[in-house]
Amino acid sequence: MAEINLTKAVRSNLLSLQSTAAQMTKTQERLATGLKVNSALDNPTNFFTASSLNSRAGDMANLLDSMSNGISTIQAADNGLKSITKTVESMQSTLRQARQDKSFKTASYTLDTTTIGSTAQKNLTFSGGAVTGSVNVALQGANSAAVATGSSTATALTGTTLLTDASIGLASTQTFTVSDGTDTHTFTVAAGSTVQNLIDGINGEAGLDVTASLVSGQFVLTADNNAIGITIGGTGTFAGIATQGVPTAVYTPNTVDQLVAAINANTSLTDKARASNDNGKLRIENLSTADLSIVGVSGTDGEIDGTTGSSNTATIGSNEVRKNLVSQFNELRDQLDKFSDDASFNGINLLRGDKLKLTFNETGTSTIEIQAKDKNGAATSINTTTLGITVAADADFDSDATLDTTLEGLKNALGSLRSQSSTFGSNLSIVENRQDFTKNMINTLETGAANLTLADTNEEAANLLALQTRQQLSSTALSMASQADQAVLRLF
Repeated sequence: MAEINLTKAVRSNLLSLQSTAAQMTKTQERLATGLKVNSALDNPTNFFTASSLNSRAGDMANLLDSMSNGISTIQAADNGLKSITKTVESMQSTLRQARQDKSFKTASYTLDTTTIGSTAQKNLTFSGGAVTGSVNVALQGANSAAVATGSSTATALTGTTLLTDASIGLASTQTFTVSDGTDTHTFTVAAGSTVQNLIDGINGEAGLDVTASLVSGQFVLTADNNAIGITIGGTGTFAGIATQGVPTAVYTPNTVDQLVAAINANTSLTDKARASNDNGKLRIENLSTADLSIVGVSGTDGEIDGTTGSSNTATIGSNEVRKNLVSQFNELRDQLDKFSDDASFNGINLLRGDKLKLTFNETGTSTIEIQAKDKNGAATSINTTTLGITVAADADFDSDATLDTTLEGLKNALGSLRSQSSTFGSNLSIVENRQDFTKNMINTLETGAANLTLADTNEEAANLLALQTRQQLSSTALSMASQADQAVLRLF
């Protein structure tokens, strides 16, 4: 095809239109994208610099998601700690309520002094309740005695009286024995010894539960500690004393006040059972959340007479208020562990000892590790075991001293919880501050990139308007130039 020749004017206007169209296309692109640098062809330096800044901003934006999840994880742990703290405070209230409650059961008994004052030793036997094993309290006083007055005379004795036939039947050096029913001890007394020599010899013998004395001019052997079965034997005329037989124990019943003093002074019953005088009756208070058994109470008339057997056992009920509070305490303890187990977010539970690691920059050189730790800095979990809160037994609520010890333990547990909460709070503050910093850095990077690539829409709009005007003028000029070429047609 032959080349078409354009006039200079047409070609000039055509080139102007093409240039204007190209500029309009670029201006329209800038208005459409909002960027003055859309590719490396527009401005290589600004394009690649802005691309680098945007890439870093994008990397940091990805870190914001993990920070946001980390904040939620810490907040979940803090929610658990708050609930656990409230639970421990409720447990403290339960213990204080038990500490203040004194609704212990009591029973009052009349003493059957006739039955008690027999030749047999009788006791009140305490068991059950808070008592360990069985504890006996004697119902009688220690007044068991045997009297030896000599076999041939009623002459009054003194401590300096010689031991002769006229006194207790000793005419020459003799060997004799004294037995307390368990141990037998041998003595040799020379002729010419006094009654006091004999008394001193018996009383100075270690391990012999017998006391010798002079009572109203009579030589008396007394069984210590209500022991029964004193026997006397030997050689010569002194052996005649043994024919008087085994001494008879004589018991005097204790009064109510004496029994009250004996029960309250018994360390095995301290804080377990308490006695008092109830208008002449013996009142016994069961200081326990379990039933207290007392053997020695007649099953017939309910009086204390020292009789034994299951039918002669009285029962004093438990403190039901404290017993119910034990159940409340243990229920709260169970909830504490449930709060710990449920305080997780996105599979991470800081209260179970999980570790949370957060990265703060795109190079991974700035990180933080968050984990529950004990006072020694070792990783730990938050639960009843690590807090030292054990399951309460009924017996734990028997004694005020035990309750005070448990309260002290809960106080220490609260201290640990508050310390851990403070640590998590500090960690949360760090992550939130870093989150704000990262957001601001992203904004700074994106702003910097925008400054290099963003177009001024006002300027570009004005440019487009000018280009449109130029295009119209160029079109008009091209039309006029074309009309000049068409003038030759008039010749035809």
